[in-house]
Amino acid sequence: MNKSWNILFLAGLFEIGWVVGLKHANSLVTWTLTSAAIYLSMHLLILASQKLPAGTAYAVFAGMGTTGTVILEIVVFGEPFRLLKIILILILLGGVIGLKMVTDEQEGERS
Repeated sequence: MNKSWNILFLAGLFEIGWVVGLKHANSLVTWTLTSAAIYLSMHLLILASQKLPAGTAYAVFAGMGTTGTVILEIVVFGEPFRLLKIILILILLGGVIGLKMVTDEQEGERS
């Protein structure tokens, strides 16, 4: 059961990588890594969606990407810290965690 969630988590990490890469890539190497992250994130999302409901998988994927990107921009790239932004991210995380808790992996299985 957790294998699909682990794949989805990995897809979310690659999403964070390519979103940040789009903003900060400035050489052939960084653009190549960004392109690889785009491919891997989408491929892993597709794999996870084969066992999990597609809507839940995409919502978790997008929530992870948004949260991770905002946190990375604040911590690593010096984006200004705004309390309201953090509160909204916590609300988003609550939704993502809630979706994981109420989703049964068997719901999304295709025969």
